[in-house]
Amino acid sequence: MACCGCYTYFGLLFSAIITIWIVMLFTGNGARISTEEFLSETSPYMWGSLGIAIAISFSVVGAAWGILLTGSSILGAGVNAPRIKTKNLISIIFCEAVAIYGIIMAIVFQNDFKSFDMHRSSLYDGLVEPKNTLGGFSIFGAGLTTGLSNMACGICVGIVGSGAALADAQNAELFVKILIVEIFGSAIGLFGIIVAIIQVQQAKMGD
Repeated sequence: MACCGCYTYFGLLFSAIITIWIVMLFTGNGARISTEEFLSETSPYMWGSLGIAIAISFSVVGAAWGILLTGSSILGAGVNAPRIKTKNLISIIFCEAVAIYGIIMAIVFQNDFKSFDMHRSSLYDGLVEPKNTLGGFSIFGAGLTTGLSNMACGICVGIVGSGAALADAQNAELFVKILIVEIFGSAIGLFGIIVAIIQVQQAKMGD
């Protein structure tokens, strides 16, 4: 993780958030930092859009990361054992499937993403009807589930596929055995998709 700058990015992010919070606190504006107000006043469109974006972007990142790990090992080991190049492409296919999972789920989420009018009513507080708020949060949560599980799946398949290529270059009998481990690793993404579908079952946006 550190080699990809994740520690640096998250460190800068949290440092910026803490700095803003401290400045507002010491300038007498600490009361403006309200999580409740932020969650209630933010439009469900933003949460739904973020969920769709996270689902597809994290899935693509996971697929690319897996292909990077697997592809470099296949090319490197293929120099001394050219026979492994063709059959080890199945690891690349498994990684690419992770991105396809994200695209499919983004389309599913988009079908639940409907327009609605924001207006006040005696039946609820604020400008947004509760079912639309629920829909936005549900799509956001399902997008997180899809994106994070698919990114973990892509990295897992990439590492196992890399090991499969190197092991196959040394001993061809090990390929099938490691391939079974790779298949189980690719199932992680399917688990995330199933959970995400359950999360958006009650998401009904629109008038």
